[in-house]
Amino acid sequence: MENRTVAPENASLGDEIVARIDELGKISETSEHLTRIFLTKQHRAAADLILGWMREAGMRADLDAIGNVCGRYEGERPGLPCLMLGSHYDTVRDAGKWDGPLGLITAIACVADLNKRGKRLPFAVEVTGFADEEGIRFASTLLGSRAVAGTFDERVLGVRDKAGVSMREALSQFGFDPQRIGTAARARSELLAYVELHIEQGPVLETEHLPVGVVTAISGATRLAVVLTGMAGHAGTVPMALRRDALAGAAECVVAIEKFCRTDEGLVGTVGTIDAVPGATNVIPGRVSFAIDMRAASDAHRRKAVADVVRQIERIAGRRELALQIDVTHENRTVPCAPWLRRQVANAIAAEGFGVFELPSGAGHDGMAMIDIADVAMVFVRCRGGISHHPDEHVDTADAGTGARVLLRLIENFRPRDAAS
Repeated sequence: MENRTVAPENASLGDEIVARIDELGKISETSEHLTRIFLTKQHRAAADLILGWMREAGMRADLDAIGNVCGRYEGERPGLPCLMLGSHYDTVRDAGKWDGPLGLITAIACVADLNKRGKRLPFAVEVTGFADEEGIRFASTLLGSRAVAGTFDERVLGVRDKAGVSMREALSQFGFDPQRIGTAARARSELLAYVELHIEQGPVLETEHLPVGVVTAISGATRLAVVLTGMAGHAGTVPMALRRDALAGAAECVVAIEKFCRTDEGLVGTVGTIDAVPGATNVIPGRVSFAIDMRAASDAHRRKAVADVVRQIERIAGRRELALQIDVTHENRTVPCAPWLRRQVANAIAAEGFGVFELPSGAGHDGMAMIDIADVAMVFVRCRGGISHHPDEHVDTADAGTGARVLLRLIENFRPRDAAS
């Protein structure tokens, strides 16, 4: 049974947040499928809308050199270090409207509540809407938060999208100077901490009958590109015993990966793409490529699991007489949420009358970049069915309100690390 403690003055926060989620969700490439990609006209329209909300909330707000929307609410005196809140406002293709915007809009609502009451804190509060977290356009994730953290890789500027437009060209067309991306970087001394509220994107909180949870760590991820090469041949003339079928080999690998990950608690593995050549009904596949995504809340756990899976694939390829190539295409380290911040999130949840439940995040978040300049924490909000990256993604209004009250309580009672130790 959930024991809700609702402050009357904050009772409408959930309704306000949902209304803005709906409004932002209308900014899309098409009306049928929500898609809002980095450095597009939809990006510009969304940024303008969010900047307006920030200013209404009492913040000084502007775009930085890569298109992040940045709002600042001063503390008891100007120039104090900040507690930074935020999330991203880009989407995947055919997206849900809650992934990213919930955290951003909730943070703005909390600042608006402080401003309405004329409350200033012994630190500034900044809200950042990161322009590109998903990495859809230029196949590189966390571009907005990496720019803020000072770890932006300038080699990405030369990467081209599917239309042949480079990121450098897209920035210029958007009105930005690619040479000034470095000006978006913040110093560690400017931030007291980074806190992000986000939908869970999984079913755990729903299973636990809890609206919010404390994130322990953002799981690291390794992605592998695998190519198996056998021998193409006629489907009717090559005996089964003499075949070097690359697709059959890949199928065995996929099943082996699934079996391995199912027996290793805390590990998840996914084969999300597979391509067979020549791809004809009556031809034995001679070459197959597939991608593996493996995640765990511990780097040591993930690295050992990846090594074990690679050995299994090597054995399968050798037994089937298939040539094998495996390349690591992406690797993100696990990001632990700071214990001193987690305690403050837990205290805010308990003070709102809910049980404190801790869980890791299997999905990546901007905190993976922000860890380079600040300690990070995350608040998860329950989503219906654990569905995300899909139009059916949904958060109940009551849960949106609960998340807002938890975040507001966290802000008002926040103590920097030295004071919290």
